[in-house]
This record gives sequence, structure tokens and C-alpha cells, in this order.
Amino acid sequence: MRDTGVMNTGTPPHAADGARLGTALTRRAAINAANQAYLRGEAVDMSALAAQLGIGRSTLYRLVGNRDDLLGIVLAEATERTFRRAAAGATAEGGVDLVLDVINRFMHAVIDAEPLQALCQREPLVFVRLALLPGAVEQIAAKLIAEMLQTEATAGRFEASLPATTLSQAIVRMCDAHLYAPLLGGTEPEIDTALDLVAALLSHLNRPPVRA
Repeated sequence: MRDTGVMNTGTPPHAADGARLGTALTRRAAINAANQAYLRGEAVDMSALAAQLGIGRSTLYRLVGNRDDLLGIVLAEATERTFRRAAAGATAEGGVDLVLDVINRFMHAVIDAEPLQALCQREPLVFVRLALLPGAVEQIAAKLIAEMLQTEATAGRFEASLPATTLSQAIVRMCDAHLYAPLLGGTEPEIDTALDLVAALLSHLNRPPVRA
């Protein structure tokens, strides 16, 4: 999401040698091929991808949509792999501390991800459009954070005065603005600032359970 971290942590399944089932190419095989191109630091080229899969461009478009659609899927899947690895490596005990630990690990992994660096250098505006505007990448990031918040709430370690889905959207947008600051006119990622803001938000909203 080589295995170098975020937006590249973990390797997706390779397209099977027999990518065709009868005469029908599976959508999953096309996504896997695009994932492999991304992880190699290469541009996802629809013509080259169609040729690799032995199908026409029109068939590829029917399977996965246009290039932005396909790149959005690739980045969303990379985001999920990276986030889950960050969560698995977290050492904080729970509650707000755990949420901050996971987000911190995730953002640093994103910064270190070579495939993502290659994409941002090659097509910065494409990445901004896909990652910072509403779409597949934002949706999966918000979903994962909402699940983490809900897990902590269920365990009694965190209780917010806002729904987890609303809070997760705010966290994603807050973090994205600082994590991708260099693409938005800044000089470097502002991870510490993002963490400070998330900590302030969660601490303000958290309502510790009343103990008898």
C-alpha cells in the first residue's frame, strides 16, 4: 500500500493466471491488476491495463468505470489495508488514546508510502480530487474511524455527544487538510497539528461513563 506502509501497506491479491472465467473477465481481476501497477509506482493506464488483461478498453470501462473510478478503488483499498495495519500495531490501551495512536500511525505510514509518493509527484491534482473530495477514499476512511469509535464506545471507553459517523467525517477532513498540506500550498505535512486538533475535539466531546 515491495511492502512499505500506507497507501501501500499489505499486498493485495494478485490476479490469478486464469483471469478469465469462460469468456468473462472478473471485475476483481481488473482491480488487482491496477493495484499491482500502483504498488510498483507505475501509472494506472487504461489501455495498458486492458492489453495486459487481454480485453478491449470498452470492456475494461464496463468492469471498473473510468480511470478515476478505478484509481479511487485502488486508493480506497490501500487506505483500508494501511489503516487496519495501523490499528493492529497500536499499543494504547483504549479510548481517546487508542484513537490518537491509530491515527498517528496511519498518517505516518501514509507519508512513508512510496507508491503514494510516486502518484502524488506524477499526478498531484488527480490525487487531490480522489482523496480530498467526497468519494471512495473519504468514505472508507470515515467508515473505519467510525467503527473504531463505536468499538471504544461499546467497550465503555469512549462516549461522544455526536454520532460516530458524524464525528468520523470531521476527523477525516481535519486530518486530510493537514496530512496533505504540501498538496494544498503548505510546505510539509502537519501531523502533530492534526493530532492536537483531533485530541481537542475528542476530549471536548467525550463524556466519561459515570461510575457508581
